[in-house]
Amino acid sequence: MTAEQIIFFLTAALILISALMVVTTRNLVHAALWLVSTLFGVAVLFASLDATFLAVVQVVVYIGAIAILFIFAVMLTNRKLLDKVSQTNTGWPWAALIAIAAFAGLVFLVGKMPNAGAQRSELFGDPLVALSQALVSPDAYVLAFEVASIMLLAALVGAVYIANRK
Repeated sequence: MTAEQIIFFLTAALILISALMVVTTRNLVHAALWLVSTLFGVAVLFASLDATFLAVVQVVVYIGAIAILFIFAVMLTNRKLLDKVSQTNTGWPWAALIAIAAFAGLVFLVGKMPNAGAQRSELFGDPLVALSQALVSPDAYVLAFEVASIMLLAALVGAVYIANRK
């Protein structure tokens, strides 16, 4: 077993355990911290696949922005509601069954792929260069990024408003 395989299996175990803790823990702040751990594990997987841009985006956007915004929203909202609302759902066995079926389907599809695990071709050049040129071109997706940032700001303002409401 190579070092890359060991890193992959350790990271996959970290992701699975953290994701399980996200959905099973009762404390929302702890769930948000477990979510950060899960997202960091995904960033490690991207880095191990030589997808450095995706790894950096995973850390900056998901861990640095969305998860921290979620933690702020949880900490600023009225925590008295959390004690009165049940945190369990009666449909969890169905969700687990659907998740297992989806996982089995993915394993089946990946097993049928002829190039599963093949190295990327050098015919297409560096995908990071192509992506960066597409992002700074005149017809880039600047509007989508601006809309996403305004939505995140609105969520934070809403959390502050709810927290200050009597």
